[in-house]
Amino acid sequence: MLDTALWITLTLIVLAMAMNVYRLAIGPDVPDRLLALDTLYVNSIALIVLLGLWLNTKTYFEAAILIAMLGFIGTMAICRYLLRGDIIE
Repeated sequence: MLDTALWITLTLIVLAMAMNVYRLAIGPDVPDRLLALDTLYVNSIALIVLLGLWLNTKTYFEAAILIAMLGFIGTMAICRYLLRGDIIE
């Protein structure tokens, strides 16, 4: 049962990531692309956590935490650059 649920979830997350890449490439303006990039981070974290569940290892959870931290810092830096024109005051 868990194996079937993991396959279905992996398929749906990969589909969501494909739609995010489409929005990232075609997005009409910069905030739309930034939102697609942020959602892509979240989907990649979910994909790595599901891969860790499927392979029954703890290493993937640490990688997911690292990607979450880098995604948050990157999103904040890009937002600050778009609003102020510089990252560090």
